[in-house]
This record gives sequence, structure tokens and C-alpha cells, in this order.
Amino acid sequence: MSIEEFSRRALDSDKPTRIAGRCTVFAESDMVHKQQMGHQTEDILYGLCQALVRNYLNNVGLGKDIQPPIVFQGGVAFNLGIVRALQEELNAEIIVPPHHEVMGAIGAALLVHEEMVNNNHESRFNGFRVSEVNYHTSSFECKSCPNLCEIAQLSLSGEVLARWGGRCDLWERNPTQKF
Repeated sequence: MSIEEFSRRALDSDKPTRIAGRCTVFAESDMVHKQQMGHQTEDILYGLCQALVRNYLNNVGLGKDIQPPIVFQGGVAFNLGIVRALQEELNAEIIVPPHHEVMGAIGAALLVHEEMVNNNHESRFNGFRVSEVNYHTSSFECKSCPNLCEIAQLSLSGEVLARWGGRCDLWERNPTQKF
């Protein structure tokens, strides 16, 4: 089911089912068992949301004092069942900002930009058109030892940019070496 349907159905829960959430395998078994016992799908789904929030807070959040304002970012914030469960567990408003799924990347880019400016570094960014460049991929068998590894190669305009795939670092260490 889509994340939208999952969210909608989880939010329709009237009586969340307690799901064992410390391990994915146990959670799956528990959900199947609860379904066989006759629990409603919506209650199982929201119970899973609650289990995931408990697991997160008991592991990643362990020992941390989480105080408002609480901003929830990342792809998981698309799941409104998780948002509600987090809000209930922390007894606080959870803010899901627009573009929450890319905020981490934007933050990383801002940190790199700040580092570049503060240390007078020149950017080696090739621009977004780099995705339109026609790279050439190929492979060959290395005969440097009895392993006969298949080495993958990436080239641009006849110039080797990278090689990888060996059991040793011969080709990674010297990507322009002739084979």
C-alpha cells in the first residue's frame, strides 16, 4: 500500500494494537499474529507506528532531552501515523516543515558552502549538467594474479576516471594504469 494509504488507515485507528517493535522480524510475526486474532488492520498499522516511535526513542533518543520546538524531517515524516505517534509519545507538537525529505541534504550543502567560504576553497562542482554527460562504462579481466578479477571502468572522452572491482586495490590505487 502507498504511504498515503498507510497514513490514512493508521490515523483511522480507534484502538491501537500493541506491537513488539524491538526487532523487525518479531514485529512482523506479532502483526501477523494480531491479524489472525482479529485485530483491525488500522489498529495494527497505528500500533506499528507507535512501536517504531518507541524503538527510535529508546535507541537513538536514549539519554537525550527532547524539548520543543520539535522538527521532524526526512522521508519518514511523510507517514502521518508516525508523526501522530511521535506527538503522542512526546506530548508535544511535532513540526513537519515543507520539503522535509531533503532538509538534511540542504543542511549538508550549507555546511560545505560555509566551509568553502571560510577557508577560501575553490569549488570543483561541475554543475547540474554533469548528469547529461555521456560517460562510457566497460570492464576487463585483470591478469595480474590468479584471481582474474573483473574490473569495472568509467571513462569520459577516452580518459579513465575510475576503476573498481578487484579483490586488491591495484586498480583503485592507479586508475590510469594500462591493462
